[in-house]
Amino acid sequence: MTDLRSLYPHELQQALAAYPAFRAKQAFDWLQRIGAASLDEMTNLPKDLRAKLAGQFQLSSCEIARKQVSAQDGTVKYLFRLNDGECVESVVMRYEHGRSICLSTQVGCKMACVFCASGQNGFARDLLAGEMLAQIHAAQRDLGVPVTHIVLMGMGEPLDNYDNTLRFLRLATHPEGLNISQRKISLSTCGLVPQMDRLAQEKLGITLSVSLHAPNDALRTELMPVNRAYAIKEVLAACRRYAAATGRRVSFEYALLHGVNDRPEHARELAAKLGGMPCHINLIPANETGANGIGSGFRRSEPERVRAFQAILERNRMNVTIRRSLGKDIDAACGQLRQKG
Repeated sequence: MTDLRSLYPHELQQALAAYPAFRAKQAFDWLQRIGAASLDEMTNLPKDLRAKLAGQFQLSSCEIARKQVSAQDGTVKYLFRLNDGECVESVVMRYEHGRSICLSTQVGCKMACVFCASGQNGFARDLLAGEMLAQIHAAQRDLGVPVTHIVLMGMGEPLDNYDNTLRFLRLATHPEGLNISQRKISLSTCGLVPQMDRLAQEKLGITLSVSLHAPNDALRTELMPVNRAYAIKEVLAACRRYAAATGRRVSFEYALLHGVNDRPEHARELAAKLGGMPCHINLIPANETGANGIGSGFRRSEPERVRAFQAILERNRMNVTIRRSLGKDIDAACGQLRQKG
């Protein structure tokens, strides 16, 4: 069945063509702005209309299976159970500028990056646009405050689920829905070049964040199997095309692993690769993903190595910051999200 929360306004209008036009607008308001968890909540719609919708559509929703709150920084991690029983994790982080939600776009992940927990249990399925939206609605209902920023950096590769992700972006930014500014949305990709080029042609105002994590192909292939399909040269060429088409600088994510990709020569090589490109580099001291540490025996870089890496990049005129690791005590930091029943 088609998911009701995933419909654009004109699609909802077509589905309710037998009713006055204002009914479709009322339904869209419930689905997108208010975030109704069930059709029964839509009390200003006639019962026969709700019955019609129930018979023809499914309504994506998220049930909170588990909630954890960080004692360190107030970060909230949710394990959401979807309609079919599958589960995904989402994280709400509190900043001075508002609250940011880290959303999942797939149940599991196909990319199998060795330092990331999300793909350790394999891949189950893509999420619908409505299921991505439902994560926001469920978090807002529970917290009683609005989400102001979105990062598509949870479980899954957003561009591997391209059509649903694009539909989500258009619905989340719709002026009659959540109305979140495109400039307050970041999408993270491991570098799927054809989809990056497709996204560039959409000319959205979002921030594209590319997970690089290595300055050369040999090392990146060890860490990220996707590099066998799309080498660094191809990924960076796509980034330059994206920046040219959108006028938006690209952000690069670089998880620092002790003795693996955090040496001074790696920093110099990275600076040489990115030189001349309008970009920002986010250095991420890699986070542990369970009792056995990061991936297959990796450990995070020490603070002094991180600062030394940053200093080399800055001397080469790179725009660089070290990302704060929020929610580490509840396994809610970068690379730690996974499907847990």
